[in-house]
Amino acid sequence: MPRLFGTDGVRGLANKDLTVELALGLAQAAAQVLGSGAFEAGRRPTAVLARDPRVSGEFIAAAVAAGLASSGVDVLDAGVIPTPAAAFLIADIGADFGVMISASHNAAPDNGIKFFASGGRKLADELEDRIEALLHGPKLTPLGGDVGRIRRFADAEDRYILHLLGALPHRLDGLSIVLDCAHGAAAGISPEVFTDAGATVIVIGNDPDGMNINDGVGSTHLESLAKAVLEHGADLGIAHDGDADRCLAVDHEGSLVDGDQIMAVLALSLAERGMLHERTLVATVMSNLGLRLAMEAHDIRVLQAKVGDRYVLEAMNEGGYTLGGEQSGHLIMADHATTGDGILTGLQLVAEMARTGKTLKELVGVMTVFPQIMVNVRGVDRHRVGGDEVVADAVRALEEELGESGRILLRASGTEPMVRVMVEAADQPTADRMAHELADVVKRRLAV
Repeated sequence: MPRLFGTDGVRGLANKDLTVELALGLAQAAAQVLGSGAFEAGRRPTAVLARDPRVSGEFIAAAVAAGLASSGVDVLDAGVIPTPAAAFLIADIGADFGVMISASHNAAPDNGIKFFASGGRKLADELEDRIEALLHGPKLTPLGGDVGRIRRFADAEDRYILHLLGALPHRLDGLSIVLDCAHGAAAGISPEVFTDAGATVIVIGNDPDGMNINDGVGSTHLESLAKAVLEHGADLGIAHDGDADRCLAVDHEGSLVDGDQIMAVLALSLAERGMLHERTLVATVMSNLGLRLAMEAHDIRVLQAKVGDRYVLEAMNEGGYTLGGEQSGHLIMADHATTGDGILTGLQLVAEMARTGKTLKELVGVMTVFPQIMVNVRGVDRHRVGGDEVVADAVRALEEELGESGRILLRASGTEPMVRVMVEAADQPTADRMAHELADVVKRRLAV
């Protein structure tokens, strides 16, 4: 039976894969696992509950609240706020754990349930496995005054906004920004924060109706943002995803600035100010070769983790590193957050523009982005990709041709019968040719 928890909680089509019954059961099981310390100390645990604005979040949050309260957990309902806000609030008030209802950058019909432990930290696999094991077992059934209470977390947004502004290293006065809130959880917070920080703000994608989240807007659809930046003559654009844990940007010319480029800018800024621990940046194996070369040129080590923000976070925690992230714009700044925070990232990026007086285009010029292509090879046995000698020989031959001017990565999908072929090269035609040549070899050798 496949594991219920994926790389970022439990996710699926709302009311089909993610049902009321599943949400209720997960909440009851989580109460036993994540609230055990409080119960053993003779008190009721406290949990923060939040969601993004997709319509199914209303009934899923209600089911989660019911499951927690019926298990003896006091629930503070923060309503619609970003995922990183929920993580921050758990730590800020000393809650025992928290639950975020969101499917992040997915379309509106999907939804998900993410659990956070005390301190606002994502769960280790072992805790997720314990929750899953208790899903269909006996539940806690307190009676009378021992049941949990559900209350509104009245100042949730204010606490989070003050936290973001408190982390700002430089005001943003004189800069104009277009914000794309993806019709998501950032809509009620991000414009206010950037305005309070001193910027002139133009907002798009800030009219969530429950079904339009990520629909043609946000970090997965940057065309509207680029157009708005050019129309308004803004200094840059910032795009969030549905739950605002990601940040991508466009410069004043409408050119995309991805997570690797943002990491390069922030890593150099932190290093210059003596705030990049051991001069180390944590990225993933999918980050652009140009990031590593740019960091090497400034004596900054790039530590590569597996794809997935949880693996970036694990590597950061193990070494006590201060900055890490992914090309997708999911960046973690450990001095201020326990998870990716798109609003925090955007603020820090724009603050560096204000501090240096440089345009975003000038700042990201520190990194040369190598042309990159990803080819997904479907219908193959992904488990054999590391052991086939013909595939290995093909990779070696292409790597020899590339030399130091590029790289090749084969990666088995974690969820589908598919192998991802990624090639970076000095020019796009070379990258395209090599990727498709290698994809053909993989298809012939590993077809099922």
